[in-house]
Amino acid sequence: MKVDSATRDRFAAVAAARGQSMRAYLAQLAIEEENQVKLNKATLVFREVTGKPGIAEAFDAAFPEDAPGPRGTAGRAA
Repeated sequence: MKVDSATRDRFAAVAAARGQSMRAYLAQLAIEEENQVKLNKATLVFREVTGKPGIAEAFDAAFPEDAPGPRGTAGRAA
């Protein structure tokens, strides 16, 4: 696959500004994008699970020491 010269030049400029070769910059960028995809998937699963009725109460029952106190009271320090 070929990248047009304007895009290549933009990548080269960003890499140079970071003190990296374009190869190193693109490798880092790929890792960051992969991580973002994984984070987005995890966020969707988290929202799905935490949106289920009773999940917060079940969590509090399973981990009573970590359950939050009543509203308006200060929590204990870890």
